[in-house]
Amino acid sequence: MEKYPVSEQQPLQRMTSSPLIKLNRPHDLAWARKWGTLIGFVALVVLFSLLRPDVFPTVRNWSNIIEQVATLAIVAATVTIVMVTGDFDLSVGALASLAGVVAADLMANQGVPVALAILAALLVGVAGGAINGLLVAYGGLSAFVATLATMTAYGGAALLYTNGATIFSRIPESFRWLGQGDVAGIPTPVIVMLIVVFLAWLLMEQTVFGRRLYAIGGNAEASYLVGISVQRLRLIAFMLSGLGAALSGVILTSRLFSAHPQAGNPFMLNAAAAVFLGATAFREGEPHVLGTLLGVLIMGVLGNGLNILGVNSYIQSILTGAIIVLAVLISSLSRRR
Repeated sequence: MEKYPVSEQQPLQRMTSSPLIKLNRPHDLAWARKWGTLIGFVALVVLFSLLRPDVFPTVRNWSNIIEQVATLAIVAATVTIVMVTGDFDLSVGALASLAGVVAADLMANQGVPVALAILAALLVGVAGGAINGLLVAYGGLSAFVATLATMTAYGGAALLYTNGATIFSRIPESFRWLGQGDVAGIPTPVIVMLIVVFLAWLLMEQTVFGRRLYAIGGNAEASYLVGISVQRLRLIAFMLSGLGAALSGVILTSRLFSAHPQAGNPFMLNAAAAVFLGATAFREGEPHVLGTLLGVLIMGVLGNGLNILGVNSYIQSILTGAIIVLAVLISSLSRRR
């Protein structure tokens, strides 16, 4: 694509460079907008370490934090792919629950081998993501409305599939390794998380596919006019989000060694919080995978620290909501600047 001449490309820059016209641009606060989320994370770590020096900063506790946030990081990393395009996926929690009960039922009640049951659950996630993508990209529905509807439908399907009951008997012992095992002392969920986060980062930052998704998020109409297949890429983004949700649901089922039809519901709110927090880190108002990972760690540290201090779980929910509002506000202000 040819670049416009300088005289036509940035008239605002020419105006603001004039000594007669000066706009108020707070360059002195640019570092705070860029590094503020990271500074907040460090501040949380220092605060909890000072309040409970005997528990919080220990290697055992940090290992526990990382293992606990592994499933959330998988969901959040793949949700980031959708949010980069300017869309949103509210259905990831319900889809994780549905995939978990499908895997457990196939293994416990249908006699399906573990590997095939996991594969079937992942396909359920991809199919659910495809439905979301078709409704949004090709059906013209807003992502909020479409995924709100499918969230309700997938949640209902999980309840119907199990008749509202928890599946906990006759699950093969070999399935336990995915959520509770380890490789060379590293928990299996953490290994899966690192692989998924790396692949998501590689996809978004180092490929043409990722750059096109960012272009769609910047201006979908302009992306279409320059030849980018906007509908197809948005569909693929939702399918990847569904795949990540299903994978997290399967790992969560293995970790709990039981499948509840609503076990994955918290993923939706926490993943959104992590992505919005990450969008305020390093870049101004733009979702990206490494920022999302930082957001996940902030959520994990906050929850762990408050639990250690014995803070009521209802207060934790209030704080989570406040964090989401603050992160969205900062992201919005950064985009305006």
